Amino acid sequence: MAEDYDLVILGGGTGGYVAAIRAAQLGLKTAIVESERLGGTCLHRGCIPSKALLRSAEVYRQTKDATLFGIDTKDAVLNFTKVQERKESIVDKLHQGVQGLMKKGKIDVYEGYGRILGPSIFSPMPGTISVEYKNGDENTMLIPKNVIIATGSKPRSLPGLEIDGDFVMSSDEALQLETLPKSILIIGGGVIGIEWASMLSDFEVKVTVIEYGQQILPTEDEAIAKEMERLLKKKGIEFVKNAKVLGETLTKDDGVSIEAEVNGEKQSFSADKMLLSVGREANVKNIGLENTDILVENGFIKTNDFYQTKESHIYAIGDVIGGMQLAHVAEHEGITAVEHISNNNPLPINYQTIPSCIYSNPEAASVGLTEKQAKEEGFEIKVGRFPFAAIGKALVYGESDGFIKIIADKNTDDLLGVHMIGPHVTDMISEMGLAKVLDATPWEIASSIHPHPTLSEGIAEAALAVDGKQIHG
Repeated sequence: MAEDYDLVILGGGTGGYVAAIRAAQLGLKTAIVESERLGGTCLHRGCIPSKALLRSAEVYRQTKDATLFGIDTKDAVLNFTKVQERKESIVDKLHQGVQGLMKKGKIDVYEGYGRILGPSIFSPMPGTISVEYKNGDENTMLIPKNVIIATGSKPRSLPGLEIDGDFVMSSDEALQLETLPKSILIIGGGVIGIEWASMLSDFEVKVTVIEYGQQILPTEDEAIAKEMERLLKKKGIEFVKNAKVLGETLTKDDGVSIEAEVNGEKQSFSADKMLLSVGREANVKNIGLENTDILVENGFIKTNDFYQTKESHIYAIGDVIGGMQLAHVAEHEGITAVEHISNNNPLPINYQTIPSCIYSNPEAASVGLTEKQAKEEGFEIKVGRFPFAAIGKALVYGESDGFIKIIADKNTDDLLGVHMIGPHVTDMISEMGLAKVLDATPWEIASSIHPHPTLSEGIAEAALAVDGKQIHG
């Protein structure tokens, strides 16, 4: 059986299904090929389930701290089975929502494994998609005018630390834990590792983070990383940096033991379980790229600013092309690709205006350049910084740790970067993303009157602090 389409999207994750919706809005006959469940990693094994667990951890921690707010509670009891059930119910509800959006947009969904074919009787150009079904049904051939590859990524492993799903886990397996371990080693202090460290610590698991570099959160501003480490240490989390894990030393016996070279010296570490959090690798294998002229560099598909590959009718978006491996980035890359296919003349995405978030406790968020990056790019900078401890709403919340940091060009007053750590900053960062889009200056940000009492007052104060004019600091 063969079907003709204007667009076939390989992968039904966040980037893929959003691209499909935009394509349907523009009148393109569209299909998605997805081998698992619509929503992809973000909905089923990433953003949503992990944030549901983080919220339960937050509520558990807040309940134990309720006496600080004048509320006497008896011993709080964690029911992890109920925690997991709540997570699954959220995922299921959102999955149903995505399925409804596909029906609303009259988007055809093929539940099978898609591969790109080379030139054939179906098409003189590579791009026909062969859909293979788990039940052994005959393959369906989809003949599109255009293709978007949105196959996403999977957790990376390390030599000697093969994931067994029991003692050695990736975030995929950790999300399915039926009971919490008493202790865990987290290999990698990036965003995912830090979110899991914060969550598990709030669930009263003893956490040790082993990081290869000199700084946890290596992509974040140094001041944010230092503050995050300081505050997580207060929770009891142990950090080991400048540590190279020696995979061949891994042993399993009712737990895991490992050796690492820490500042050149060998040290041993043991725990009930180990979580590998060392990045993600693109899903580029077994999707038929060898039947095309598409280039893969450093494990990622190479595209132009509009996400065209070397095969101009085949596009690629999201984690599979590297860059900012974030769901909201994949969404907008997909929209840009579809609008380019439809000749709507979209503008290239400016990645300096895209916020990124860390949903640990405390939260962190950023947009634009770090202080180090700004200096490396030759900017003469000025920096404003304002603590949440001076914000009334933060004291009311009982979460007054952290700060807001704004970096501006000393010569032009242009906003270069904003970095936050503290309560609800993952919601507050959008204002600064808009400021970047509009090319606002710190003076313009401060001139927007922020209501009192709110956490957002810290943004105005940090903007004033760029020129030493903060009111409450």
